[in-house]
Amino acid sequence: MNKMGKVLAGVFAVLLVILIVWAVNGIPEPPEGDGQDPSQRVVNFDGNTISEEKDGKVIWTVTAEKMEMDIDTKDVALVNVKVTYNYNDGQTLELKAPKAIYQEKTHHLEVTDGVEGESSDGGKFSCKEVEWLPDKDMLAMKGEARIEYEKEHVKASGDRIESTNGFKKFRIIGKAHLEKGN
Repeated sequence: MNKMGKVLAGVFAVLLVILIVWAVNGIPEPPEGDGQDPSQRVVNFDGNTISEEKDGKVIWTVTAEKMEMDIDTKDVALVNVKVTYNYNDGQTLELKAPKAIYQEKTHHLEVTDGVEGESSDGGKFSCKEVEWLPDKDMLAMKGEARIEYEKEHVKASGDRIESTNGFKKFRIIGKAHLEKGN
């Protein structure tokens, strides 16, 4: 090989090394995550409804401004909710709250962050959270729970109030207070 060939081979080798170094250093870093667990897969919905049925009848319906569902567990976090419970005698109970959580595996529904509600028979309700216990067909109001039936002159409050019939009959647990009069 002549002198010119050796120079060209040297230049080619130097350019090849520079190209390899540039390619290795030029590979972009993967973007930093948004803090979420990559194993958690989530779907978001705006304005949607979920419901629970038993024996062909709708027990409750939740309408939410926003929903976030875990694809793997089917658990749902709901924002700005309106919950309607339906009873066999035709009575309904409507609750409103900022948040709710539904667990698919247990069919457990928890309405949270300050709950206000009314029943079709004139009852008014408030508490910190309401829990649906599907194994007992029971609603449990928790945290500063209050019930008022103005027409019947009944006021009740306690740490927890439970009922299986829309709070026509109920059990008060913790700091129980009941007023009934004319």
